Amino acid sequence: MHAIASTIVILAAMVATTALAREPSEAPTMVIRLVEQVDAPARETGALGIVNATEGQIIVAGTLLAQIEDNEANLALEHVTIELESARRNSENDINIRFAKKSYEVARAELQRCIDSVQKSPKSVSDSEMDRLRLLVDKGGLEVEQAQRDFATAVSSRKIKENECKLAREKLDRHRIIAPIGGVVVRAYRSRGEWVKPGDSVVRILRLDRLRAEGFLKSHDVTPDLQGRAVKLTVDFPDDLGHVFAGKITFIDPEVDPVNAQVRVWAEVQNQDLRLRPGMQAKMMFEK
Repeated sequence: MHAIASTIVILAAMVATTALAREPSEAPTMVIRLVEQVDAPARETGALGIVNATEGQIIVAGTLLAQIEDNEANLALEHVTIELESARRNSENDINIRFAKKSYEVARAELQRCIDSVQKSPKSVSDSEMDRLRLLVDKGGLEVEQAQRDFATAVSSRKIKENECKLAREKLDRHRIIAPIGGVVVRAYRSRGEWVKPGDSVVRILRLDRLRAEGFLKSHDVTPDLQGRAVKLTVDFPDDLGHVFAGKITFIDPEVDPVNAQVRVWAEVQNQDLRLRPGMQAKMMFEK
């Protein structure tokens, strides 16, 4: 029994030792890379009237980088705005409907009085007069229907003008080149007065406040629980050896390199002081 117990203890120790051996402790060589970068493009054709971005400038998302001359687009928006206001007034004007209904009511009342009169005295109203009054009632009904149709058309016209106004505003907005991300301007491809067309790159921006460290681990060290694992990245600066940045594993490549049996991993790291730069090397330590 003692021999069996001793064997179990030894096996348990071997399993624990193996588990510890396969628990990754560090990745000695990680390369700092960008997470986001963008070439902000022109979205309309025209000459650049404003270029606000300068190389080395730190900007936030939504910053106006440049603007294409937009006089024509402004005039188009002003024109359609005036048309929209006219269409809105027409769509709110129901005077024709109310007048047609009132005329219809008067014609029906007059016809009803004549019908009542004929019932009391058959010869009090001629047949031709009765026909004329019936025609007026029918006409009044049709005028009400036409006024309602005209009003519905005015409402539809207003909606069309509202859409045209939205399109004109969007076209005007496309003359503005806005920073889609915050970061550092590293290149201004165009200058004020240059002609651009849709798709032309105007400004290049690199996001530096959030970077990633990319490296490799032995495939037998990679376990599912590494995803989201906290890590520390150590970087040597000329004036500050072993500076530590906090990070987290955000990507584990599902493929294993068949040559060296390694797996690529990424760890995202916050770079609030902007000391880290793409291309730097770091050592990654796993948090216990």
